[in-house]
Amino acid sequence: MILFVHMLLGAAIGSSIKNIWLAIILAFLSHYLLDLIPHVDYSLKNVDKKGWITIPSNIFKISLDLFLGILLIFLFSKNQPVIYICAFFAILPDGFTVLNSVLPNNILKSHLKFHTEKIHFLKNKKISLFWRIFSQAVVVIASILLFII
Repeated sequence: MILFVHMLLGAAIGSSIKNIWLAIILAFLSHYLLDLIPHVDYSLKNVDKKGWITIPSNIFKISLDLFLGILLIFLFSKNQPVIYICAFFAILPDGFTVLNSVLPNNILKSHLKFHTEKIHFLKNKKISLFWRIFSQAVVVIASILLFII
């Protein structure tokens, strides 16, 4: 999933669950749940290959993605701090993946292997682009509805 989808669901969990610690844990775990679903993602393979020439375009994509997530959360939520904290924890697993590219260690490598092989196990299956986009659209709509309700 792209970052803003993870952020929206994490924020929706933060707005719906009254226990802050439970909300943070569920927001974090929601990342893995969403990544189980077939989805569209942008590639950052050049970071792993040290293709530094394309890093600015990746930074732009990620920044735009994060900005869109913050904007949608701001527009549709009641903007309590816990909502933004849960949005952060919902994207943290991808942060671990990026951190592993910069500062590799055994813990981050284990997480990367778990995240890419066990969670993203449908990544290489032949599932049409329509269904990959549709799954993300459903999550976005459901998250916005959770804010409104």
